[in-house]
Amino acid sequence: MFRGAITALVTPFRDGRVDEGAYRQLIDWQIAQGVSGLVPCGTTGESATLTHEEHNRVIDIAVEEARGRVPVIAGTGSNSTAEAVRLTRHAKEAGADGALLITPYYNKPTQEGLYQHYKAVAEQAKFPLVLYNVPGRTGVNLLPETVARLAGLPDVVGIKEATGDLKQVSDVLEKCGDRLTVLSGDDFTVLPLLALGGHGVISVLSNVVPADVATMIEAFSAGDLARARDLHFRTMPVARALFLETNPIPVKTALARMGRVALEFRLPLCPMQEGNAAKLDAVLRDYGLLGAKS
Repeated sequence: MFRGAITALVTPFRDGRVDEGAYRQLIDWQIAQGVSGLVPCGTTGESATLTHEEHNRVIDIAVEEARGRVPVIAGTGSNSTAEAVRLTRHAKEAGADGALLITPYYNKPTQEGLYQHYKAVAEQAKFPLVLYNVPGRTGVNLLPETVARLAGLPDVVGIKEATGDLKQVSDVLEKCGDRLTVLSGDDFTVLPLLALGGHGVISVLSNVVPADVATMIEAFSAGDLARARDLHFRTMPVARALFLETNPIPVKTALARMGRVALEFRLPLCPMQEGNAAKLDAVLRDYGLLGAKS
């Protein structure tokens, strides 16, 4: 249902507010560059510091601006199941194509608690759900056995696997087969995941080089492994630079350098350290991105 290069969009801010104009322009550029989908209000979109009203509005804008050209998978996760249900219902009403739900953070539920959480959202929202497993952010790992149980629910259609652990990805694919779309949540392991039978990526990197990430996946799907491998290695310096500091600080900085968004964060996120910013600039310059705006 969801596959290819799917961009985990940043949320542009200006003077403390969501910059709707810049956001719409970013969405149009992403689609023109060939991405296969968009994720508003994910980790990269600074969803943790959006108000509930802003969260809903950012999803509304993404759906409006996409205009059905590519699927919109709205970030609707929460560590409160009731809140996740509410956010998911809004995404459904807004016209999104699915919802991305991070595992509940901070409260560290058991595997049974994770299963019951997703089951409750699925039953109450009745909307296509993509699980989101990123233990480095949440403190809990959604194990392959639990993923396989969840794949039996009719509205659980995919998973964003952001452990960076190819053994775990392999186990998920082995246990779930064709029942679940498996997407990388880690830009460094997209090509290996595709080789295992995965279906694409929800990407930070494609904010900055959307055409190259999209082309890499298309080349693999067409059987052109050499082209896919070349693009993998070509984009890796940019991917590394985008994680010099906590995401989305570097990717938003890169987009600001490229003239696409204002350089504005919400605390506790803050501008990059000077040395890291210089390293990022050097990588962007080597790639030919600085000053590029098409």
